Parts: sequence; structure tokens; C-alpha cells
Amino acid sequence: MTELMPLLLFLTVCVVLLAGFPVAFSLAGSALAFAALGEAFQLFDPAFLEALPNRLYGIMTNETLIAVPLFVFMGVMLERSRVAESLLDTMALLFGSSPGGLGISVTIVGMLLAASTGIVGATVVTMGLLSLPTMLRRGYSPALATGTICASGTLGQIIPPSIILILLGDVLSSAYQQAQLDMGIWSPETISVADLFVGALIPGLMLVGLYIIYLLIVAKLNPESCPAIPAEERNINRGELAIRVFKVLLPPLLLILAVLGSIIMGLATPTEAASVGALGAITLAFSQRQLNLERMREVVQSTTRVTSMVFVIFIGASLFSLVFRGFGGDDVVEELLTDLPGGVIGAMLVVMLVMFVLGFILDFIEITFVVIPIVAPILLTMGLDPIWLGIMMAINLQTSFLTPPFGFALFYLRGVAPKEVTTTDIYRGVAPFIVIQLFGLGILAYWPHLATWLPSIIFAD
Repeated sequence: MTELMPLLLFLTVCVVLLAGFPVAFSLAGSALAFAALGEAFQLFDPAFLEALPNRLYGIMTNETLIAVPLFVFMGVMLERSRVAESLLDTMALLFGSSPGGLGISVTIVGMLLAASTGIVGATVVTMGLLSLPTMLRRGYSPALATGTICASGTLGQIIPPSIILILLGDVLSSAYQQAQLDMGIWSPETISVADLFVGALIPGLMLVGLYIIYLLIVAKLNPESCPAIPAEERNINRGELAIRVFKVLLPPLLLILAVLGSIIMGLATPTEAASVGALGAITLAFSQRQLNLERMREVVQSTTRVTSMVFVIFIGASLFSLVFRGFGGDDVVEELLTDLPGGVIGAMLVVMLVMFVLGFILDFIEITFVVIPIVAPILLTMGLDPIWLGIMMAINLQTSFLTPPFGFALFYLRGVAPKEVTTTDIYRGVAPFIVIQLFGLGILAYWPHLATWLPSIIFAD
């Protein structure tokens, strides 16, 4: 009976979440209910709950997590400062002369927004509001237009400064140290958010390249689905276009360089770089005359809401984790993974599949705080590289964001898409990009050095 309790606890949380209850309270409430039930039947030791104050104090004093509100503030401020609108208009002029050019523009702008904001929901909604009407008016097929927007919008999951990489870095750091201690290594190595940021650069750019290659193939085989912008609508000479590209691209590129460059060069920690990014976003909004007291109030309120949601979920997940371990759930999972055929490969496949499926019903925050602390120490004990494991998990969660019927990116876009765009159009549009994501995941699985090479060069002792 005791071995079934962790599974029943996990299934109960999934059912409660599907019923529409708030995530943090679902995690904490289910955990407390099972703790009380377990204590009543002498299956649970309430002493496990005594560790909760220390867990919460650890969250409060964790300097890495300070980067979360700072990067959220940076992203929301850029969202309000019309950076995306200027970028999209300019990129459309630059690439719109050929079939598929507008789709490529959307992909590049999505990449730049991902590197500037790191917030998937904001990017998908912004791109949907700005680019979808334009693409449909230019004659793009609804499926191709919606698929491109959803895929480029989710790049914020993998391209730094991604919020998920910050949270993953903190969780994997603890898991990596625990795994080394379990292996008898009493001077454990560490993994940082900066390691994941740098490790995600090549895989993230690889996905962007794969998206663009797909759009070029579609433009070659079916140019009617992605026509070029008529020449009379691109009535601008090369000199004026060059000046416009320079003016529009320079500010966000400088901001990205200031944030990521300072981390890569070792001049700042991710938290310090996040503060630079927040200040840079304010400066950029002010320079474009998009900053006033009312807008600042909106940005601060939005940042507070998102940050509060993240940390309340963190508290609920901590309580869930303690109760899950109190029922011996970590031992059950370890036995399950180590007994699978195929050894570490079989265990990795099962974990990735479970995370992919859970991505349909749980947000990446819940998966990061609930699932990864359970499975990551086991996988790391089997000898997997923590940076590679983190990037694989991030891309996997990004793929689940796109997958029907519960992909979060699909819901975001459906909420802002015009009525003539059907849900079926969105599903058909993301299908090729899901295949691309899985292909990219396979490439990274076969060549782990795509994630580990750059950190090993930059952070070499």
C-alpha cells in the first residue's frame, strides 16, 4: 500500500489540476490531504513536514531566483515599448521580396524577442496580434502563418535569457550535488544558470535555422501559400532600408549583448545581468517615448503577478516534494528507472516521454519544481551530463508547448487569432514544427557536444 501512495498522490494532483483548481493550491492541498491520510494509517511520518520552513527560507535567500522578477520586468517592459512592432515591420521590408520572406521575418523577430524577454506567453500573444493579421492579408495560408507564429514564439523556452533555464539551473544545481553525494563524491562540482544559458545558445540557434530551412522549402514547393510582399508596398531604397535596419536592430541587439555578453564573458552573474537588462529595457522604452507613469505601473503590476505566481508554485511544489519523499516516492521512481531495459538510455527515454505528456496539462514551472527534482538526481547518478540534460528537458518542454490538443502556445494564439482562423488550422500549422522540434531533439541526443562544447570552452578552468 505504501508504494502506491506516491503514484496516487501524483495522479490526484493531475486530476485536481485538470478540474481547474490553481496550481500552487492543488499541489499543497493534495500533499497535505495525503499527509493527513498517511499519518492516520501510519504510512507517513509527519517529521518530513518539519523541513518545510528550511525549504522556504532557502527559497527566500536564493540569490539566483532574484533574476526571475528582473527578467520578467525586462520582458514585460519590452513588450509594452513596441519593439516587436518595429522589428517586424523592418524585417518584412528586408526579407519580404521573396516567397516565405514574411515567415522568415516572423521567425527572426521571434528569436530576438526570445533573447530579449524569455516569456513564451507574451511573445506568442504579441506576435499573434502583430503578425497574424499581416500574414493573412498578404495571402499566407492560415496553417503556415499560425504554425510559424507558435513555433517562433516558443523559442523563449530555450534561447536565453529564458525563465525556464533560470529555474532549471537552480533545480539541476541541487540535483547534481545530491547525485554526486550519492556517488560518494564529497567535493561535488556545481552547475550554474550561466552554464545552461551558454549551453542553450547553439541548440536554440539550430532550431531557428531548422525553422527557416522549412519555410524556404515550403516557399520553393508551394509559393502560393507564402507569397512575397508586392514591390509597391516595399517602396524604400536600399540606403533608407539600411538606416532603418540599423536603427531598429541596434537597441535590442545591444540589450541582448549587454545581458548575455556580460554572462558569457564572466563579467556578471545571471542575476546581475538581469538587473542590467531591466535597466536597459527602461532606457529603450524611454528612448522610444513609450514610457510614462501609467505604463510603468502596468509593467510593475504584471511583473508582480507573474513573479508571485512562480514563487507560490515553488512553495506548493516544496510541500508536494516533502510529502512525496515521505511516502518513499523517490525510492519508487529510482527502482522504476534503474530496472528499465536499456539502462540509462531507457531511463532517459521514459523520463522525456513522461515530461512531454505532462507538458500537455502542466506548465513548465510545475514540471520544473515537481518532476525534475525527483528524476534528475537519478539520471545524473547514471552519468548524464547536467548541462545536456537541462537543455534536452528545455527543448522537450518547448515541444509540448506546441503539441495539440493542450499545447499552451496554441491556447495563447487561439485567444488572439481572428475568427476566420480555425483551431484545425492552428493544429495543422504546428504539426511540421513539432516534427522539426523532435528532429532537433534527436540531433542533440546524438551529438551532446552541441550543448556541452561552448560551456566547456568559455568556463574552462
